Amino acid sequence: MATFPSNKSEIQNLIKSGLSDQESEKQLEEFGPNSLKEKAKKPAWKLFLGQFQDFMIVVLLVAALISGVAGEWTDSIIILIIVVLNAILGFIQEYRAEKAMESLKKMSEVQVQTKRNGQIKKIPSHLLVPGDLVFLEAGSMIPADMQLLEEASLQVDESSLTGESIPVEKSSLSEKINSEISIENSYQVFKGTMATHGRATAIVLKTGMETQLGKIADLLQEEQPKTPLQEKMEKFGKTISYMVLLICLLIFGLGILRGEEPLPLLLISVSLAVAAIPEALPALITIALSLGSARLAKKNSLIRKLPAVESLGSITFICTDKTGTLTKNQMTVQQVELSDLPAFSSNFSNLELAMGLNHDVKEGKDSELVGEATELALVNWVLNDLGEEKFHQLEKDFPRIGELPFDSDRKRMSTFHQIGDQVLILCKGAYEAIDDTLSTTIHLQTIKKTSLEWAKNGERVLAFSGKLIPSLPPKKDWSTLETELDFIGISGMIDPPREEAIQAIHECKTAGITPVMITGDHPETAKAIAQKVGILDEHRKVITGAELREIPNQEFEEMVESIAVYARVSPDQKLKIVKALQKKGNYVAMTGDGVNDAPSLRSSTIGVAMGITGTDVSKEAAHMILLDDNFATIVKAIREGRRIFDNIRKFVKYIMTCNGAEIWTIALAPFLGLPVPLLPVHILWINLVTDGVPALALAGEKAEKDIMKRPPRPPKQSLFAEGVGFHIVWVGILMAAVTLFTQYWAIRQGWHWQTMVFSVLAFSQLGHVMGVRSERQFLFQLGIFTNTPMIISIAVTLVLQLAVIYLPPLNDIFHTSPLSATELLFSGAMGLVVFHAVELEKWIKKLVKKS
Repeated sequence: MATFPSNKSEIQNLIKSGLSDQESEKQLEEFGPNSLKEKAKKPAWKLFLGQFQDFMIVVLLVAALISGVAGEWTDSIIILIIVVLNAILGFIQEYRAEKAMESLKKMSEVQVQTKRNGQIKKIPSHLLVPGDLVFLEAGSMIPADMQLLEEASLQVDESSLTGESIPVEKSSLSEKINSEISIENSYQVFKGTMATHGRATAIVLKTGMETQLGKIADLLQEEQPKTPLQEKMEKFGKTISYMVLLICLLIFGLGILRGEEPLPLLLISVSLAVAAIPEALPALITIALSLGSARLAKKNSLIRKLPAVESLGSITFICTDKTGTLTKNQMTVQQVELSDLPAFSSNFSNLELAMGLNHDVKEGKDSELVGEATELALVNWVLNDLGEEKFHQLEKDFPRIGELPFDSDRKRMSTFHQIGDQVLILCKGAYEAIDDTLSTTIHLQTIKKTSLEWAKNGERVLAFSGKLIPSLPPKKDWSTLETELDFIGISGMIDPPREEAIQAIHECKTAGITPVMITGDHPETAKAIAQKVGILDEHRKVITGAELREIPNQEFEEMVESIAVYARVSPDQKLKIVKALQKKGNYVAMTGDGVNDAPSLRSSTIGVAMGITGTDVSKEAAHMILLDDNFATIVKAIREGRRIFDNIRKFVKYIMTCNGAEIWTIALAPFLGLPVPLLPVHILWINLVTDGVPALALAGEKAEKDIMKRPPRPPKQSLFAEGVGFHIVWVGILMAAVTLFTQYWAIRQGWHWQTMVFSVLAFSQLGHVMGVRSERQFLFQLGIFTNTPMIISIAVTLVLQLAVIYLPPLNDIFHTSPLSATELLFSGAMGLVVFHAVELEKWIKKLVKKS
């Protein structure tokens, strides 16, 4: 059983030091990880057996059994071996996809700010144990059932537990710790709920399945929904399956009418159906999307919702924050200006007090300061100005006794400090927000003029106000304290643009994507940065949140595409911007980091949360998380999304063409007076060695050189658009024609025609996969060895095919004969016809494009 501090003194000691590593390890061993039990995953053996549940595989197994009973044991055994090998390949693909998704899930786990060994650190939420100290702020997901020890205006959304949508106000009870959990307690917070306002320090009481959420955990188990592309391919696969089955029935029926043996004909028909039905396509798409997500994670883009991978290539507008995304988030104070207000203290200036006390910066590992970039800049200025010893004296001489945290409505933060028998109020915020707090307008023109000059240089301006009062009123009246304050001074700080953001914005414009800046900063500051990074030009506008509020919706929708910069915008206006752009037919990526950004993140095509500065609420609402908060990473993700979709198109093109060629070959031979060209074992072998692995290797193909010079892909565009469907038909017919010509010519020459047909079809498919590696570049431009897995898969396939042709034991199994040098060279030459035809198709497309 966990032991908790029993009195106020012990609680204060816990707040100072937190648990030790030894204590936390002991607690973790006793109580287990702070995670909810999930539905049991399918064990590997069930995944493997699941590969045999496909209807056509069952039919093939029955046909193999009948073949064995009829005395054709060799055919029966080899068919069973190929079916098992197919199942192994399918199992490996499915297992890899599942593992990739698991790793992404682990990466997206909530990180919790706690204190261990006296140092503040971030740890994954599953490592929390009873007795841990946790720091909460607006936007935090509550990671466990906890008791509040300290809080400042904390409000929590408990709708996930109670169904009540109005946030609940919380209070702290630090006199003693009561480990009994009750949803009615206002001094307790619960796992799975969200802090919407204020901040707090809390102690963990219950973790994992012992929490209130743990008791209803079974209700939270959900199946991963399919993406639109997966659903489309499943429907397409079913349609194609019915068509293939009909063709196979016709082949079987016509064969019977021609007087052929029923059993071999049945095996050929079933084998052809198994080979031609694209049952692997949905699985390959899932693998491409999940492996693409894993690759994006390595590039600092964590995909939370798989459909986002599909949508990346269709993005037309990127609406981005400024600070930390377009800029380095390395604020430094450039200049300050003090008012002539009499000093509150004889030891410190008023501005030193305001900048050194009104913040939430904490001391982390190795005495490193941890906090928001703007506040760190203010604190570092005071630290440099006063020196370390005098700086640390500030908090001792002026202890904080209360605060009104920053929120997006007030746009300011106030803290209350004891100073002798009086209370010092310090207020910090944008100069417009501080204007509202002042007792006199005497300084307003000066503040406005100086702020405007500094903002034009790209500086972010903060103003400060304050006053002394006799005592602190009851907490419910604190909101009235932000009035009749005296002006203290202003600070101007600079956050330089990221060099890579400038290049990324240029790349956006080349790719037909329009970047838009949305910021809470002064319009002149926003304008200066937007011009530096290349977002703002003479053709586009800058508007403020106040102006936006006055524009009717219909008028705004007409002008929304011409606006480059939104300044002094509130989070609720972001949603208005998203909806207006979407009404104009745009696909919108929207960045956000705060609690109030959640609606716009959820409504945008791709909501992008900040991984470093973002709140848990914003991350939960987003489709994608930037692990480095960098605008350039969004552009890299779009590039990667386009590559993934291109490669999905390539292997759809490849598989459907090869499947079509096999059907045409078997179906057309009787009409041309030729014998059945292939045996069941040949069809299944080709399907095994040429379909799966080379197709999967296509998913790793590098991006086309012009990938970011094309306009965004129309979101509703079919996979078979832009000539893909036409390619599947004509190349499939060509491949079949080459194969059937080989059969005709080999019969006339008295060659080993069936082995040659078998080989030509296999070689043609390998030539085809090399040709479709790029839709625009010739293979010699692309480079033969630029996709190592592809080269390995082709080399292995060729070796296996030659083994089937030339090894005597395999000759008996596969009914093949060793080919002479002439026969092999002829087969190889015919196999290259398709490759050259695909390359010729690219050349013709280039000529048409130029004309």
